[in-house]
This record gives sequence, structure tokens and C-alpha cells, in this order.
Amino acid sequence: MCNNAPAYTIHGVHHHCGWDRALAPVRTVSPGTTLEFECLDASGGQLTRTSTVADVPNLDFGRINPVTGPVYVDGAEPGDALKVTIESFRPSGFGWTANIPGFGLLADQFETPGLHLWSYEADSLAPALFSKVAKVPLKPFAGTIGLAPAAPGPHSVVPPRNVGGNMDIRDLAAGTTLWLPVEVAGALFSIGDTHAAQGDGEVCGTAIESPMNVVVTLEVEKGAAPKMPRFSTPGPVTRHLDAAGYEVTTGVGPDLLEGARAALSQMVDWLARTQGMDPLDAYMLCSVCGDLRISEIVDQPNWVVSFYFPRVVLS
Repeated sequence: MCNNAPAYTIHGVHHHCGWDRALAPVRTVSPGTTLEFECLDASGGQLTRTSTVADVPNLDFGRINPVTGPVYVDGAEPGDALKVTIESFRPSGFGWTANIPGFGLLADQFETPGLHLWSYEADSLAPALFSKVAKVPLKPFAGTIGLAPAAPGPHSVVPPRNVGGNMDIRDLAAGTTLWLPVEVAGALFSIGDTHAAQGDGEVCGTAIESPMNVVVTLEVEKGAAPKMPRFSTPGPVTRHLDAAGYEVTTGVGPDLLEGARAALSQMVDWLARTQGMDPLDAYMLCSVCGDLRISEIVDQPNWVVSFYFPRVVLS
């Protein structure tokens, strides 16, 4: 929990859709400052409670994955670590999951757009209804959280980087501490792409994309820059999904990506066959609650990738 009230709110109007060391900071703060960020959804407000699947192909990708900021942290210099304590989330109660043609792990198998609109309880975070056969436990987190890179920009916000960015790590949730390597003076911290839930892998390319506010505390650790982001969680990370066990499919072969595709494709087939789900719906559901895991990567020439689907989701 957050011990201090946020000193400032960084409003969602102050957002950007790419990383650039030349961006003027929205605010300059001292190390140890707690801030509240208003984060837009990954569509930048293009998908709303009244959207339909016809809106998905018309998304303007120049507005995708906006992040709120940047914030300049006094004293942060290249070679330092920015320590980000994720204090809390204030969810909106609205979200969406989409299949965007050409995007996602099985893009070649699911070429038509899909859209599911979510309405969830923002206060209780009770499992959100997907369909008559599925409810998804929620775990808010920030999908995109990072610093400006040293290389002159602009840089796309879509791929993750050594300074963070669009990492889509569901365990960057309340209570987690994240360390990011500072490459430019002031660090230039931004955050956004908030999710109400996501499976490890975000396999269709979207989670429960949901606008919400995030409270973080920013500190500087001198000379302690990690090579890549690292983080520490306050406790178990899958307990909200573990209660009823899992159904698991595997992909075996010499290519990890193809193994991941095979494991996921078989799970989509299993859900369609046993739960009567439309395969596109099953694909999107896997993205918000199922987990891709590397089960074995030493017994060459074949590796094993597994897809874990939590049975607690099924009604």
C-alpha cells in the first residue's frame, strides 16, 4: 500500500506515443516523490464502451500505446538506476480485448477482427464475465513502463527495450518494485498501457486493456543501473489463478516460437471442443488469462513450451 499521498497528478492529456530523449518533461520532481498518473487505454481512447468489432480494423496505429509523462527526476544520471515502487491502481471498470488482424501469435490462423468489451467491478475487482462459460480473475498492472533511451529518437513505443517500455509483464502490479537503467539526465519516466488482466505471453496481442490511474514512487540509486529491467514482487504471483489447477498443452520441437504457437493452437482447439467456444473467442480468452511457459530448453535439439489455462476461469 502507498504510505504517502501523491504529491502530484500527471494527467492523461500529457501523453506521448513514442520514446524520445528530446521530449520536454511534464514535471520535475525530487527523488522519493510519489506521483499519480492518469493512464489511457492502449487504443488511446479509440475503443469505448459503445465500440463494435467494425471499429477494430480502423484503429489509428499512430495513437496506439500512449504513455503518460515524461517526468524528470532530479539527480538521475546515466549509470544510475531509477527505482520505481508501484504503489496502487485505481481501475476504471471498463476494458476491451481485441484480435487485430496481422497482430498476435496466431495471426495467420485468425485473420478476422474480434472485439470483447469488458465491464468489471472497479472496487472489488471481482472476476470479470467473458461469457456464460468463463469469468476472469483480475490483476491490474501497467503494460508499458520505462525511460527515455540515450539514442536520438523518436523510437516506436511497441517493442520493449533495455530501458523498459512495452514489456507487458503482468507481475508489475501493486507492491512490486522495478529497477530501470537510466540513460539520459532526469531519466524521463513514463507509464501507461494499463491492463485489468493478462496471461503471460499476451498471445493475441491484447489483454484486458483498461484505462486507470497508477500511483508510483520514484527514487534514484546512484551507479546501480541494471543492464536490463529487473523487479521484485511482494509475494506469490499466480495465486489468483491457481485454485482449481490447469489444463496444459505443449509444443515440442527445435524452435521456441513454433513450439509456443503449437501449444497455444492446441489450447484454442481444446477450449472450442470442450467448452463450445468460438475459436476466435477462445484465442482472445487465452490472451487475458493463460500462460506460456518454457518448460525445457536444455535437451537439444527439441525444446518444450507449455500453455497453462487456469480451470478457475471456467464456470
